[in-house]
Amino acid sequence: MTLVIYGAGAIGGVIGGRLFQHGHDVALIARGAHYEAMRDHGLRLVDPDTDVTLPVPVVDHPAALEWGPDVVVVLAMKTQDTAPALDALVAAGASQDMAVVCAQNGVENERLAARRFANVYAMCVMCPAAHLEPGVVEASSTPVSGLLDLGCYPLGIDARGEMIAATLAASTFESIPRPDIMRWKYTKLLMNLANAAEALCGPVEGLGDLARRARSEGAAVLRAAGIDAATREEDRERRGAIMNPRPIGGQPRGGGSSWQSLQRGTGAIESDYLNGEIVLLGRLHGVPTPVNALLQHEANEAARAHRPPGTVNPASLLERL
Repeated sequence: MTLVIYGAGAIGGVIGGRLFQHGHDVALIARGAHYEAMRDHGLRLVDPDTDVTLPVPVVDHPAALEWGPDVVVVLAMKTQDTAPALDALVAAGASQDMAVVCAQNGVENERLAARRFANVYAMCVMCPAAHLEPGVVEASSTPVSGLLDLGCYPLGIDARGEMIAATLAASTFESIPRPDIMRWKYTKLLMNLANAAEALCGPVEGLGDLARRARSEGAAVLRAAGIDAATREEDRERRGAIMNPRPIGGQPRGGGSSWQSLQRGTGAIESDYLNGEIVLLGRLHGVPTPVNALLQHEANEAARAHRPPGTVNPASLLERL
């Protein structure tokens, strides 16, 4: 089995790096300065205890790889980049029957992938990771790097999914094959509704109120839509004390994926597919979602303007509501 990690940023870089460290056949697809740094110097993978540079094969486009029948591609880019990535896979000759694993936040990626590929797997990613410098990714938790449960989309589990989970479980991750994986991804979606608030405001007083209100709207929308999600008790039991995030190089960890998008000045952010998913479902089912609509809009504005994270006072957002 060859594992191609498409989008080797924070999550993709940590997954690909750990798999490579444990002897698996891995290739990375990256772009821009990150691709050039890894091509020239390797992937630098840093955790609280070690700092290693790994000679993982890397290309800048799917056309540079051979797409045999045993390839598993792990999508790890942000959702706004998923459709072009899938188009590039098809154009490169990837088989329609190839396994495609969506190691991404939100619930839209699986829908996009299933339009083009027959064997799509959803992955619920809980992995504290960062990518702020070309060629470098950070894994904050050790010895378990993260929880990467997966299952067939939309339901079920098969032998290939079990094999992928076993491969991850042998490479510093915990990975449980779950036939009901989308229940867990919807719960993760509710958690990720605070990402935009963290990116805009930073970890400051008052952020918790915004996060609670965004998640309350999200839970109401899922109920109205008849969408099942794992309970908070199930989520707490799954997480337990498995992961052990610690500072790297004496520095506290920064923010999550949306915070990192603003920090890197990418010009784009994933809020349309996190808060925006709740806004969409709210409009379809007649549930007001003013908090999520505001966070979606403001996060997009901040990204387009290349504003750094932490520049908004949460009180000012609450006043606007």
